[in-house]
Amino acid sequence: MRIDRPALGAPCWVEISTTDPEGSKAFYRETFGWRTEVDPNPEAGGYTLMMLGTDPVAGLGPVQRPGQPTSWTISFAVDDADAATAVRGAGGRLVTEPADVLDLGRFSVAADPSGAVFALWQARGFTGTPLIDEPGALGWVELATRDTAGAKEFYPRVFGWSVTVGEMYTQWGLPGREFGGMADMADQFPADVGPYWMPYFAVADVDTTTERAAVLGATVALPPTDVPDGPRLAVLHDPQGAIFGIHVAGGGSGQ
Repeated sequence: MRIDRPALGAPCWVEISTTDPEGSKAFYRETFGWRTEVDPNPEAGGYTLMMLGTDPVAGLGPVQRPGQPTSWTISFAVDDADAATAVRGAGGRLVTEPADVLDLGRFSVAADPSGAVFALWQARGFTGTPLIDEPGALGWVELATRDTAGAKEFYPRVFGWSVTVGEMYTQWGLPGREFGGMADMADQFPADVGPYWMPYFAVADVDTTTERAAVLGATVALPPTDVPDGPRLAVLHDPQGAIFGIHVAGGGSGQ
């Protein structure tokens, strides 16, 4: 699906901070067919756009501090990145204070009360990805947390999301579509694994993409699986350790 501009509160961009930029570029290029465009501006610090044809679908940059693990960060569209009172008032915190990104926009990084990290993006010259739920593009976002009750309070207060609680899964939405969900970590994850947001990328064939990613060095955390009343999906760790999911294109909602 092509969009002109992400709705306020919706996921609008996803980027990876990596310990091995060249290795990550090679892995995702071969896995999703992305090509790379390195920003030539010295102030951009080597930031790279990952492209599908002429459309930007993700960003890539080096980690910013020693010991920082490779990880994906999901950005949500806001009209004012400086309005942190909603995050703080709901019990969250700012990890980085709002800052301008050249003339592209203004962003800040935040954490919910349980510690799951996400970003706020106030668009100027760059609104985010124009593709959603197309093969190779972001299709779904998922919060893994042990505090599901707290998350159901926090995110609607900050972003105005709707919450649809199913028998096995909770979904986040805005008028017109559901775009994400929440998984209860409970006892299914080691105690030292903290809460996190994870992107799912749409693909034409989950099994083929999983096999290709594994050959390229990925670790399969969840093999291709058919979700009841949902899509076929898989979860992987890339060669640098970042977790991400894939699902069949057109099946992003209703996971």
